[in-house]
Amino acid sequence: MQPPIDKIRNFAIIAHIDHGKSTLADRLMEVSGLLGERDQKEQYLDRMELEQERGITIKAQTVVMQYTANDGDTYYLNLIDTPGHVDFTYEVSRSLSACEGVLLVVDATQGVEAQTLSNVYLALEQDAEILPVVNKVDLPSADVDGVLEQIADGIGLEIEYALPVSAKTGVGVDAVLEAIVKHVPPPEGCRESPLKALIVDSWFDPYVGVVVLLRVMDGQLKRGEKVSLMGAEVQYEVTKVGVFAPDMKEQEYLSAGEVGFMIAGIKQLADARVGDTVTHKDRPAAEPLDGFEECKPMVFSGIYPVDSKDHDDLRDALEKLQLNDAAFNYQPETSDALGFGFRCGFLGLLHMEIVQERLEREYGLNLITTSPSVVYKVKTKAGQELEIHSPSKLPPPQEIQDLMEPFAKVVLHTPEAHVGALMNLCQTRRGIQQGFEYTGPGRVMLTYSLPYAEVVFDFFDRLKSVSRGYASMDYEVQDWQKGDLVRLDIKVNGENVDALSTICHRDQAFYKGQGLTKRLKEFIPRQMWDVAVQAALGNKVISRTTVKAMRKDVTAKCYGGDISRKRKLLQKQKDGKKRMKAIGNVEIPQEAFLAVLKVGDDS
Repeated sequence: MQPPIDKIRNFAIIAHIDHGKSTLADRLMEVSGLLGERDQKEQYLDRMELEQERGITIKAQTVVMQYTANDGDTYYLNLIDTPGHVDFTYEVSRSLSACEGVLLVVDATQGVEAQTLSNVYLALEQDAEILPVVNKVDLPSADVDGVLEQIADGIGLEIEYALPVSAKTGVGVDAVLEAIVKHVPPPEGCRESPLKALIVDSWFDPYVGVVVLLRVMDGQLKRGEKVSLMGAEVQYEVTKVGVFAPDMKEQEYLSAGEVGFMIAGIKQLADARVGDTVTHKDRPAAEPLDGFEECKPMVFSGIYPVDSKDHDDLRDALEKLQLNDAAFNYQPETSDALGFGFRCGFLGLLHMEIVQERLEREYGLNLITTSPSVVYKVKTKAGQELEIHSPSKLPPPQEIQDLMEPFAKVVLHTPEAHVGALMNLCQTRRGIQQGFEYTGPGRVMLTYSLPYAEVVFDFFDRLKSVSRGYASMDYEVQDWQKGDLVRLDIKVNGENVDALSTICHRDQAFYKGQGLTKRLKEFIPRQMWDVAVQAALGNKVISRTTVKAMRKDVTAKCYGGDISRKRKLLQKQKDGKKRMKAIGNVEIPQEAFLAVLKVGDDS
């Protein structure tokens, strides 16, 4: 049955990480009768194995619920559960474009945190109605009034409709469903107009091809119709349409205002781009919908198969993963040390970790990942402007006029007691303070401008460590600034290992070089000759360690006699080792590449 457009409500749940979005989604599905007792499990919408293991949401999920309100009418509520981690903000912004309202979940014990604010700004950009929900009111340390004050003063939202709930116990969840019906506006759209549907997400299914998640803005999408994807300029015939309730449920058609899926035998992964517009082939829309700003990856890393014969499998896996994850991209590259592989772009280190784990688990690949680096911009003396994604591609110093690095605006929320430790951390990472304000009793918001490379490498771990887990952060890349940056090369046995090169600030080069050479000494196996491990800036070696040779005692059988006999044997051994060193190769194990990541101590 086709739901009337004024009885549809599209809403998302947004919050800081761990404030209880997925648990609230479970409870809403349970109260609306969508999940029976047998179906219930924690974080029902976190379907991916990785999501369940880590307890975080990575992909936004959607589900339609039928709810009979107090006025006796039945409403169709389209819920979208979104991720909370800063690396997956692009998933949140896409989900919000399909919604008219959002539930802003705030933890009653933690209060307003960094991601709470950034998600509110995303919702305001989309003109969504925001309903504050204070969660975890059942905990002894809950401070509902204090949190409401933070929402009113710190964010500037109306709190007259704020709802105190406990997603864990189910207290107040009925009131949330009533508030959605009452305060979230119904979708706008004309069902008689030409079809216009926005692709919100898409993923690859090995049985049916590409599954497209879309929000119908105008018109109707029926099974058997021929549709055109306006951006990719391709046509397909629709084989299935339907909704998630909570599993795939087929329907005859989707109408304006609804969120659902479409299967049309799409095999080309690039055809169903997120943000594209679906319209009828015979009666097309006049112009496409505004898509999404293209997400620009800011962290780059090389991914190589351990066994070179897996190269084609890796390429296929990356192709499928890219469809599922619009913020991830890749291009082929070769490395002297590692052979053929791909240079991949990510939004942050967690995003990189998740992609690598998904490749290894879902596609059964054995991979080596090189040290991540951020994007740098180079102005050469010849007047060219280059984007550098890999340290090995940096031009020689004599050709560079300016080398610029990205700077991020970092917002930190912390209890007052940890302000000193956080300021000290930001200063050691070359940060410039831009703001300091009290957001509530004993709560401080610090704003810093920090080099993005410093934010990416274990900054979050250090932040949690110095604040005992109480501080939270949000960041966005703002601009590019000129810096005194150099490329630090690692030489093993006199040869450059391009996969271990990094770009860093000149002041840190010596300490970083020393840390790298020390760690590599632990991981490079001993050879029959001395192996020099050096860190160099251009031709100038700034740090060196030596992996000592394995050595047989060739003089063991000489008892007394002339010393020249011993010297002769030792010299013969020395010459032999010299010849071996000249023709020998040093195999660098994978642990050595991983060791590079761990040199992040601020000691």
